[in-house]
Amino acid sequence: MNKPQTTLARQLQEHFGEAIQSVSTACGETTCIIGRDHWLDVCRELRDNPAFHFEQLIDLCGVDNLGYGLSEWKAEEATFSGFSRAVEKLGPGRFAWEERPREKIKNRFVVVVHLLSIKHNRRLRLKCFAPDEGLLIVPSLVEIWNGANWFEREAFDLFGIIFKGHPDLRRILTDYGFVGHPFRKDFPLIGNVEVIYDEKAGRVVYQPVSIKPRVNVPKTRRDDSRYPIKGQETC
Repeated sequence: MNKPQTTLARQLQEHFGEAIQSVSTACGETTCIIGRDHWLDVCRELRDNPAFHFEQLIDLCGVDNLGYGLSEWKAEEATFSGFSRAVEKLGPGRFAWEERPREKIKNRFVVVVHLLSIKHNRRLRLKCFAPDEGLLIVPSLVEIWNGANWFEREAFDLFGIIFKGHPDLRRILTDYGFVGHPFRKDFPLIGNVEVIYDEKAGRVVYQPVSIKPRVNVPKTRRDDSRYPIKGQETC
């Protein structure tokens, strides 16, 4: 285990105590989970306290844990010829809009932040879970790290997470009239509407998407130089 990161995890636990929910270190990276009620206070302390001095926010994003750990790809069932993987009929996003899953899971939506301390030459990952019921509201970090502004707008646009206190929370990637949040796992990969130019109307119009949900499985040939043919192996 990386010693500097182990030291950081211990410092966080000792300094913040019950203000943080958990601290873990894996693969040389430290992750700290913080409750919404302490989100701003802990982040401000991480920036201002000389012992931590995380003066730079590198990234902020949203995560949807719906279907976590599930995949339509099954590497264990890969064959040496033909299709390279066995797949489920419908994986994440492989459904029509009206058939989208509506299951509820605990801690589905989470805000993930990556911080950098140039002074101490170390990094830290923070997580804050949005409420499971009602609006997905998490306090905005713009007042602490101004660089979070557009990152939070992106997380709002793609996941529907609302950042309380953000100075200009509006869509940044999708159109103003876009319905839904495209990075949610219950949003179909084919979308819910399509845009075409109607020659009769003389304008662009929206209509129900005409693409059918499907799974494209790549076919991989195994007889190239990377995969020796049985009986023709060379030393």
